[in-house]
Amino acid sequence: MRSLPKAAQKMVWLGIDLGDARVGTALSDPELTFAHPAGNVQSYGDSFNAIEDVLNIIEDNSVSRVVIGLPLQLDGTEGKSAKKARRWGTNLVKRMKSLFDYGDWSLDFIPEVVWKDERLTTVTAHKQLLDADFSTRKHRPMVDQQSAVLILQSAIDDYKNDCKNN
Repeated sequence: MRSLPKAAQKMVWLGIDLGDARVGTALSDPELTFAHPAGNVQSYGDSFNAIEDVLNIIEDNSVSRVVIGLPLQLDGTEGKSAKKARRWGTNLVKRMKSLFDYGDWSLDFIPEVVWKDERLTTVTAHKQLLDADFSTRKHRPMVDQQSAVLILQSAIDDYKNDCKNN
């Protein structure tokens, strides 16, 4: 097996599952082996309210790539939720660039922002939590970050497979 490029060997990625109540987050390990839950950010009815807190997570963890779940419809087309996710990501990039340009950004780079198909991640997250013996009542606060883990792990796996094949 071919190893990851040197530039990819020590980086942290952030997975995002957008929601109007909470934005679930997950972080990778620096070697891009696995994703783990990183908590929820309260969004108080609109995921755009969480952007500042997500910026803090990015800076605090020196995140090099942000993977945002794209809630495509079952037929693969983009509906209202997917368009909102794209707008959210675009606003995140604009905010990072603005902070960078004004010297208010602690990183010396702006992380890449990508979108990842997240169809059925919430269903899978609920199933995983049930299988782990978490009561249904405890799912609500955990399902968003578990969905973020699934989104991020899928992106990591795709990246590693691409590295193997190239």
